Amino acid sequence: MSIFSYHLVKTNYLSALKAYLFPPDPKKTPGLIHIECMTAMTLGSKIFSPSRMLIRQVAVFAQWENESALNDFLEQNDFGKTLAKGWHTRLIYLRQWGKINGFKIPDESIESDDPESPVVAVTLARMKLPEVPRFINWGRPVEKLVRDHPGISLALASIRLPRTVSTFSVWKKQKEMINMVQGHSNVPRPKRHADAMKERERKDFHFQFTTLRFKPIAEYGQWNGRSEIIPNINRSQNK
Repeated sequence: MSIFSYHLVKTNYLSALKAYLFPPDPKKTPGLIHIECMTAMTLGSKIFSPSRMLIRQVAVFAQWENESALNDFLEQNDFGKTLAKGWHTRLIYLRQWGKINGFKIPDESIESDDPESPVVAVTLARMKLPEVPRFINWGRPVEKLVRDHPGISLALASIRLPRTVSTFSVWKKQKEMINMVQGHSNVPRPKRHADAMKERERKDFHFQFTTLRFKPIAEYGQWNGRSEIIPNINRSQNK
């Protein structure tokens, strides 16, 4: 069974640029199905602020044939060794909305029946460049909603110019995420996400878009001095 992983690491500008321009090739990387290497961004920050694009912070979302392939990559591949110095979580696929090329998404969804369990959500989109101003207008309020939500343990955005944008969020409880999506959270302006989705349905911002939901099964390392970001899963450290 394939697994997914999400990685965050702070490195130097040269290493970050190399990962951005020359990501690992699945044809030359054993067990790698697909990988997205992006620059991390701060959710909800101003478009032209220094915190919008954090050049030295690399975000990686990948799918692997199995966990052994991921372990080998982190231990033997030069870029994998860099990622191993940061933080990552390992993920089991639950459900997908939309579609995007590259990943091999299972045909069947798995419904988690525990509303109290943690869940990870990843969105990935290929932008229609003329729609970027509309996307920013509708997207930034949603970013702030997710960033400030009491049910969030970690949330960030990432980008790979010119077209790929993504978000990553760790929710303490699945029910908190579902309430946010449906506009039922007990927060100011709770319908920001639902309203943005209606606008996307009216006139799409993207030519490809997917939202993926995962069950986290392990967490490794630290991010911004934090560990134990995901509640109630296996805690591990890379050696």
